[in-house]
Amino acid sequence: MKILIVEDEPKTGDYLRQGLREAGFAVDLATHGADGLHMALAGDPDLLILDVMLPGLDGWTVLRELRRQGWTRPVLFLTARDQVEERVRGLELGADDYLVKPFSFAELLARVRTILRRGRAGLEPTILRVADLELDLLRRRVTRAGRRIDLTAKEFGLLELLMRRSGEVLPRSLIASHVWDMNFDSDTNVIEVAVRRLRAKVDEGFEPRLIHTVRGMGYVLEVPEERA
Repeated sequence: MKILIVEDEPKTGDYLRQGLREAGFAVDLATHGADGLHMALAGDPDLLILDVMLPGLDGWTVLRELRRQGWTRPVLFLTARDQVEERVRGLELGADDYLVKPFSFAELLARVRTILRRGRAGLEPTILRVADLELDLLRRRVTRAGRRIDLTAKEFGLLELLMRRSGEVLPRSLIASHVWDMNFDSDTNVIEVAVRRLRAKVDEGFEPRLIHTVRGMGYVLEVPEERA
């Protein structure tokens, strides 16, 4: 799952980005209201964490414009403004929750998971399945043929991407940008190593093999045609 943070305080933004990445989320960060608006519309994250006091467009304006354009993803306001009137205003504009600074990261993470669980209920599946491979997005759990598979945060993110786009060959550049938030460097083998380790956990000892290399193109997760 991808989260977009719009926060102009560098320490707070970096703290949130690092903590949420360690919790297994893909995270983008914007420090300006207009940039946050553009990234939300273009990137369609699963959740927006939005500060109120921002340069350019404030958080109220960003949320108002998002809802005006039909953007339906959940929004968590994160701000030092704790007046009841401010909270009511945020909720009336379409926010799903409101957390006041200073905050406990454990509480923020709990709220994030609750919002995602509530917001996706009935809209998008929270469990991805391909053959006997199952990935639970909310519980961060992977099983195959009923057997638990332990993955690192990056391996989980890589598998989620492959399963969401099952049957589609994903180039290394796309995997690098989605899972590692970096531009692809042909001199590094980080993606090959990650795929090899993921394949060892997901495919070894199971049939059929699901993760395949397409030479010169990238990787695909799919059931072989003779098994489909």
